[in-house]
Amino acid sequence: MTLFPNYHRAPITFSKMSNATWYSDKGQAYTDLSSGIGVYNVGANHPTVVHALQQQAEKFWHLPNLYQNPLQEAVAQKLGGDNYTVYFANSGAEANEAAIKLARLATGKSTIISFTQSFHGRTYGAMSATGQDSIHSGLPMLTGFKYANFNVIDSVAALIDDDTAAIMLELVQGEGGVFPANQEFISALVKLAQRHNILIIVDEVQTGMGRTGTKFAYMNYQFEPDIVTSAKALANGLPVGAMLAKNHLANALSYGTHGSTFGGNPLVMSAAQATLSVLDDVLPTLQPKIDIFWEKLAAIAALSVVSEVRGLGMMAGIALETPVKDVVSDLLDEHIIVLSAGQNTLRLLPPLTIPSDKLINSLDKIKNYLSKK
Repeated sequence: MTLFPNYHRAPITFSKMSNATWYSDKGQAYTDLSSGIGVYNVGANHPTVVHALQQQAEKFWHLPNLYQNPLQEAVAQKLGGDNYTVYFANSGAEANEAAIKLARLATGKSTIISFTQSFHGRTYGAMSATGQDSIHSGLPMLTGFKYANFNVIDSVAALIDDDTAAIMLELVQGEGGVFPANQEFISALVKLAQRHNILIIVDEVQTGMGRTGTKFAYMNYQFEPDIVTSAKALANGLPVGAMLAKNHLANALSYGTHGSTFGGNPLVMSAAQATLSVLDDVLPTLQPKIDIFWEKLAAIAALSVVSEVRGLGMMAGIALETPVKDVVSDLLDEHIIVLSAGQNTLRLLPPLTIPSDKLINSLDKIKNYLSKK
């Protein structure tokens, strides 16, 4: 045995990718409605990102964080603008670990309130912040975390005490079943946090980089979080994570409090810079594609095997009355790549750059398949 058995891998090998089409080693084409688990937001092997990587690779690809890194500065400015200070890591879990540490350092308090069915990563702190028993199974969790019920403001208020440092949430719970936050809940949450001087951490690892129709999902909810985390699609497939914090919090992460050998390395930063540039072009014209997406999903929602369709932007969950594991496998046989999520949910995360005709065709195939279940 060469690899740990911690993944369930489908019996297929991919050898080439282009935008929303993946090719197997047998030359067969598959339509990607997963974005590689929310990574290829601007499509696999986007030429602008490929070019940026090639140019940087010819110079050098690693630089210790002991020296100036203009690429980091440029990406940080593009990502957070003038209101946020940025720390770069290598993954979403690492970004969330940094956010948890910063919240505790900045407030001098230790308790983080997160939510049931949330997902923040599998490193120990991020896993402890995750509100899923299945993720915690067989392991003792770190102390300092409490779990409220998502979209229920009274459950949050009941957990607040003098040691509460932050409230941590996804604005659309992805792994938990694609559950969007209600606007009323978020408005009340912001007021509650302000009243008690509690920080709000928004995990945008899956919802960011245009996935919900705006650069970050919080932009749909009319507020600015104190801390934001990003990863997955930030460099369109290169390993990167970022923690953004309001500028007044920056000094809490002072010299020696945190760091990463590979965080913000030039190769990844070149990809992130290129990805953000592509998103600047994609996002202003995305709404018609979102409209097509939800028009097709409305037809799927009417099927008897579907109990609910929910989501935001180009992120959708189809709650099924039939085992989702079988549906994912069957659709792969039909050359359509999809995902599962909690609550027996079929999860769709198509690249934002998927051609509209390919999106329509694949959703019609899904509807036809589900209509026979």
